[in-house]
Amino acid sequence: MKNQDWTMEKLLRVLIIEDSENDADLLVRELRRGGYEVESERVETGEAMRAALAQKTWDLILSDYKMPRFDATRALKVLHASGLDLPFIIVSGTISEETAVISLKAGAHDFLAKEKLARLIPAIQRELKDAEARRERRLALEALRESEERYRLLFESNPNPMWVYDLATLQILAVNDAAVEHYGYSRTEFLSMTIKEIRPDEDVPALMAALTENQDELHVPAVWRHRKKDGTLIDVEISSHSMQWAGRPTRVVLVNDVTERMRAEIRIKTQLERFASLHAIDTAISSSTDLHMILYILLNQAITRLKVDAADILLYNRVTNMLEVAAAQGFQTAGAQEGHIRMGQEIAGRAAYERTILKGYFAAREGASLVIPRLADEGFTWYCAVPLISKGKTTGVFEVFEREHQSHDRDWMDFLNMLAGQTAIAVDNAMLFNSLQRSNEDLRQAYDATIEGWSRALDLRDRETEGHTQRVTELTLDLSGKFGFPEEEFKFIRWGALLHDIGKMGVPDSILLKPASLTEKEWEIMKKHPNFAFQMLSPILYLQGALDIPYCHHEKWDGSGYPRGLRGGEIPLTARIFAVVDVWDALRSDRPYRRAWSAAQAREYIHIQAGSHFDPKVVEYFLPLI
Repeated sequence: MKNQDWTMEKLLRVLIIEDSENDADLLVRELRRGGYEVESERVETGEAMRAALAQKTWDLILSDYKMPRFDATRALKVLHASGLDLPFIIVSGTISEETAVISLKAGAHDFLAKEKLARLIPAIQRELKDAEARRERRLALEALRESEERYRLLFESNPNPMWVYDLATLQILAVNDAAVEHYGYSRTEFLSMTIKEIRPDEDVPALMAALTENQDELHVPAVWRHRKKDGTLIDVEISSHSMQWAGRPTRVVLVNDVTERMRAEIRIKTQLERFASLHAIDTAISSSTDLHMILYILLNQAITRLKVDAADILLYNRVTNMLEVAAAQGFQTAGAQEGHIRMGQEIAGRAAYERTILKGYFAAREGASLVIPRLADEGFTWYCAVPLISKGKTTGVFEVFEREHQSHDRDWMDFLNMLAGQTAIAVDNAMLFNSLQRSNEDLRQAYDATIEGWSRALDLRDRETEGHTQRVTELTLDLSGKFGFPEEEFKFIRWGALLHDIGKMGVPDSILLKPASLTEKEWEIMKKHPNFAFQMLSPILYLQGALDIPYCHHEKWDGSGYPRGLRGGEIPLTARIFAVVDVWDALRSDRPYRRAWSAAQAREYIHIQAGSHFDPKVVEYFLPLI
């Protein structure tokens, strides 16, 4: 509560590098909600940033990563060129893991997403504290160069650990109270040690190499690992300065414990990796219906990001009431990937039935009792099962396994839960897609059966043309295949061919079945059957794609056809194709008023009519088919 009262009274001078005024206002509001009195300026170019740094004093810089005329990388260069040491936090809409790492290496102190501004105030408080600590270290080092007496005072009272060591022997010659308190060694113990002894053995070669290479008067901060008396390893940032101590060359060292900062950076990197994994999974789920591929991606991400040895996904078969292995990775035996587990039995069956996360140690570990028969030869020591639940229904179980168990934090379990949630969504989507496919296929078959029934009814009504509809439909589909229609168009071509004479249902039997030639008036009525077809079929939504053949197959290439007198390319291609097939079948069939033509006669007629009745290109593709 004391810290909160301090922030309520604290003036915060913020330079905002942002091309969006609205986003800048959003940041200011968030700072005020955090208890700061904010004085800010927004810039969006390098020139404006240099001017702002020169003209005013700032406590902090908040920067978007990428803007039309500027970006965070160039802003960091401007800041470094100014010689100022200000906390620099990137606040961006989207940023990749690689970009974030590059930015941190370039000098950014932190980054966060605009949609997660809840982290802004803690990040600022931390970085302001770190900046203050850096300022204090700089002042300390500057004071050391000005006066040894002042140095001694600062050395003893500095809140950061400090010591002096001999450059020749590496022996520690002096140590301050902060070092004694922070590291746990007594002053006597410290003075009996060399600087090698506070480092892990594996880091000593790098230390010796650094001491050989770096002979500068002032050493810039570098991060190392130190070991406390209790064995705890900490990450420290070291600044050092060469000086004379009791007549011998020494170096004074200032230590800043950055363990928490380093852990935060590792957490950020891990979170970015996991975010990338979730994005890859989301992309796979939204762009593919191949459940096997999606499950493979999920397992691969689980093993990679959670650092487990194996993982599998069991899906619930409602017919058999069994959980069955749908995908598995990391197993060494075939039996492990062939599990069939009854709901409520074994750990996975219990997790699914009880809809709860279950985990534990295998019997191979002392004091453990977990046994899974199919995994007896895998050598696992630890296991976790997460039920897959979507829309209130259990669809399976996500299992992960370790041969050497590592401790897991809350973030680890949260990510496992997210993977299980994504898996449940993927399984639900696949089941929905398969169900929809079955429904669509059933519906398509119902449409086909209905339309075929209509076409048979037409053939039965007009006995002269019995079998004509099936013949012209098959030949039209064959000929259409030469023109590169998309696969989905062929069902409409088929339906159109089957229903090409549906309009004759509107023609009286006395005209349709008349054995003699039609009168001029009767012929005018007969020629209306394409219009009747349009009127009958156009209100039916799923048949609108099939209208071209029933409505336009009596149009002619030269414009002399009916019902609308269309010409050339105005006639739909499917109708032009069908017109040739329809005439061919009519010529090759017996009629009461004439015998069927021979194939040679019909071919000759079709050839002659190319360019007048028929599309020449259609005729060119048609004649080799027959």
